[in-house]
Amino acid sequence: MNGALPADMTTMAVRELGRLMPMFLWIAPTGQICAAGPTLSKVCGAGLLSGARFFDVFDLTKPSPAATMADLARLTGQRLQVRLRHGARTALRGQIVPLAGQDGLLVNLSFGIAVAEAVRDHRLTDADFATTDLTVELLYLTEAKAAVMEELAALNHRLDTARNAAEARALTDALTGLANRRALAAALARAVDAASRGRRGFALLHLDLDLFKAVNDTLGHAAGDFVLTRVAAVLRAETRKQDTVARVGGDEFVLILPGQVDPAQIDAVARRIIEGLETPLVFEGRPCRISGSIGATASCLYPVPEADRMLNDADTALYASKRRGRGRATIYAPDLRLPEDRRAPEQPGPGAGGSGAG
Repeated sequence: MNGALPADMTTMAVRELGRLMPMFLWIAPTGQICAAGPTLSKVCGAGLLSGARFFDVFDLTKPSPAATMADLARLTGQRLQVRLRHGARTALRGQIVPLAGQDGLLVNLSFGIAVAEAVRDHRLTDADFATTDLTVELLYLTEAKAAVMEELAALNHRLDTARNAAEARALTDALTGLANRRALAAALARAVDAASRGRRGFALLHLDLDLFKAVNDTLGHAAGDFVLTRVAAVLRAETRKQDTVARVGGDEFVLILPGQVDPAQIDAVARRIIEGLETPLVFEGRPCRISGSIGATASCLYPVPEADRMLNDADTALYASKRRGRGRATIYAPDLRLPEDRRAPEQPGPGAGGSGAG
């Protein structure tokens, strides 16, 4: 505390005033800061306030600029807005009361609505506020509200995650993790709509496993499940992220390949899938070999593509592959005729024949 105290402003009185108004300033007629409340000293830094002039520490922004003590005195009773010139430049609000006997001015400051930021920036606690100040209660309410909002946000996130997981399960085949019939229907509807609007065309492939029944009959359903998961892995490896791969039956799969309408491209994908399926597998020390037959069609073959018609045509091409001896791919054409059935009965054995395209 600097400057001579008036007779009615003892050191004890200043200390007690600081308890009631922890952000007060006593400004001498010369503009020198004679005393300050403990919280304001903490915010500004006691060394900064010691012996300083008011206008060296604070900028007066409202209601009007002031450069002299006379200017400041004329603002008595009005709401002030000031800002620290240094450091965090915290914004403050206050009011001026003139002291009797030409002893200067008493200014009581507060943080206003920026109290939460001030508490954070200056590491204030409830001890830095007067016991009658509602600021502490407001801060507790603010913290409680923030905690409630955080918990609500976390709850909403958990609900969104659970809903998304439930939707994913509803669209996913439980064994293979591929899309199921429901997901396929939605994806096919989108693909047909896009192609009908003149956007990107697509290929539709229907895959049926060959010799899968023999695996189930000789090695059991556990081996069958093992094979199906490996089939799913092959299909993922040979398709792109934007493709749809769905399991639609026990050993039947349907693929949607957006942007693939060239017969050579479709045939190349089908050949790679069949080659991958014919890689020998071993289940619990016993070999199990399968292959696959594929029927395919493309949206560009139709004036207006229709989901049911394309599925039927892909199915027709699939049966053509089956009748030609399995392990083959056939691309549908309007003049496609089913050949004579050359399939041999499925027997447990070393596996399927070589792949080929019809």
